[in-house]
Amino acid sequence: QLQFVESGGGLVQPGGSLRLSCLVSGFTQEYFALGWFRQVPGKEHEGVSCIDNVDGRQYYEASVKGRFTISRDNAKNMVYLQMNSLKSEDTANYYCAAIRLRPPTYWRDPSRFPCEKFDYWGRGTQVAVPS
Repeated sequence: QLQFVESGGGLVQPGGSLRLSCLVSGFTQEYFALGWFRQVPGKEHEGVSCIDNVDGRQYYEASVKGRFTISRDNAKNMVYLQMNSLKSEDTANYYCAAIRLRPPTYWRDPSRFPCEKFDYWGRGTQVAVPS
């Protein structure tokens, strides 16, 4: 049973930074990609970023590319999301999540953003950036 403990959310002014952290347990690392999605209440969730379990490649949703950086520390079972230059539209609940055992072809398909469909996720941490 995968478990996630997220931290690092909060209120930050536009242009500021936050670092989200997530401790993941109960899984075999090589079988899971890890990442983050976000959701505003009443709206569909949006994949933000993920790291695949093939060669550790990172993927980013277009609106966060260049501002957010995902990283993974397998020795500590941690995944991080460094968020810089935050904007009001980044306000959401951010969820640490895992994708189970996709083949390499899934990750290399250029027609798909691979961080949209997660199989497991945590309870989320709130990020608020006032306008």
